[in-house]
Amino acid sequence: MASVVLVTDSTADIPIEVREKLGISMVPLKVNFGDETFLDNITLQPTQFYEKLTSFGGLATTSQPSPADFYDVFKKLTDEGHAVISIQLSAALSGTYQSATIAQSMLDEGADVTVIDSKSASFGYGQLVVTAAEMAASGVSKEEIIAEIHRMRSELRLYFLVDTLEYLRKGGRIGKASAVLGSLLNIKPILSIDSEGVVFPFDKVRGQKKAMARIAEVLEADVKDAPVNLTIAKTPGHEAGVSEISELIKQQLNVQSYRETEIGPVIGTHAGPGTIGLFVFPIRG
Repeated sequence: MASVVLVTDSTADIPIEVREKLGISMVPLKVNFGDETFLDNITLQPTQFYEKLTSFGGLATTSQPSPADFYDVFKKLTDEGHAVISIQLSAALSGTYQSATIAQSMLDEGADVTVIDSKSASFGYGQLVVTAAEMAASGVSKEEIIAEIHRMRSELRLYFLVDTLEYLRKGGRIGKASAVLGSLLNIKPILSIDSEGVVFPFDKVRGQKKAMARIAEVLEADVKDAPVNLTIAKTPGHEAGVSEISELIKQQLNVQSYRETEIGPVIGTHAGPGTIGLFVFPIRG
């Protein structure tokens, strides 16, 4: 039986030491500051990115990997005799998943590659990749790993607490008038992602403390006493509130494992500095 290896893209926001330990291959998206183009989490690290973002006068943009970028990774791994599971950023948010599926179709018929739409973003699917890689390292079959990925994907609870409306405005997600009014009223939007992988405004609360309390309230009602994995993603240099909300969630949920990670350049381009991501996975078995 061929060994199973995991491929993902840079928006999974998996810490590099975790990727290296588990042998996870990562295909980067790109971040563009005017005429300058950087590879997400390769030639532009999160700390550098947020410093550049706050000083850049224009609109930073992002672009997906090409099918050739994925093909090169898939070809190398399958030529080495591996079976590949590739988990991508939500197809509703990016063409990255499409690039991966095109690359899969370019391979020889015998190449064993399965491409999965995470229908999520950031560590919302980073955790899927990490769990799948851990299962692969333990010798679990590809079919069992894929079944677990689908289970976890359906049970994920994900919320983003956005500190400023400015980057949502720049990206065209809200109008200028709404952004100005929201900023004046200290509105903190809480975003989530639905079952089809589409970002939607879950709630709008005045003030960060109330927004944190709202997220904790919803999670407590949703998962109750079930044991969970909790990951909080933060933006370097803008960590205010991370320890506060992590303690709040730990008080109200049965948190069995806790991890912090960083929101990388691509997700940060659209959400902005000061964003906090919360990812809760119920533990089964």
